[in-house]
Amino acid sequence: MSFEPIYGPNSRALILGSWPSPKSWEEGFYYGHPRNRFWPLMAQLTQQEIPQDIPQKQQLILQNGLALWDVLQSCTIQGAQDASIKDPVPVEIQRVIANAPIQAIFCNGATAHQLYQRYLQPVTGIKAIKLPSTSPANAAFSLQRLADCWQPALAPWLP
Repeated sequence: MSFEPIYGPNSRALILGSWPSPKSWEEGFYYGHPRNRFWPLMAQLTQQEIPQDIPQKQQLILQNGLALWDVLQSCTIQGAQDASIKDPVPVEIQRVIANAPIQAIFCNGATAHQLYQRYLQPVTGIKAIKLPSTSPANAAFSLQRLADCWQPALAPWLP
């Protein structure tokens, strides 16, 4: 089973990953691999310090009107290789959509976007924006290059 979604009454934009990496499972929270650029990127985009623990990460998401989840509730996967995903079971996205004023959805990487389009867009009716993955496997993108792509997409939804 996936991690619980992070959202609140002010969450207007939802960021979806595909499935937690083994390191994220070990850490017990989203984007737990030390080389994943998600948390440094979010800190840069919100002009805050990089969160160091789970409560700080949750606070960064919620204080900035965001929500965070994964597209899949369960799957079979080898390590952290999205390309190896088999037997995907999507999350019950209505849980978030019905309880938060989500108006925009962003996918962290191509696999999350592809899975969202296939399984969740028919449920939400919201077209998602595909953003480059923050994974260390996406070595072609520096933190600054990620920010250059993510900033214009997320800016209208940040306070």
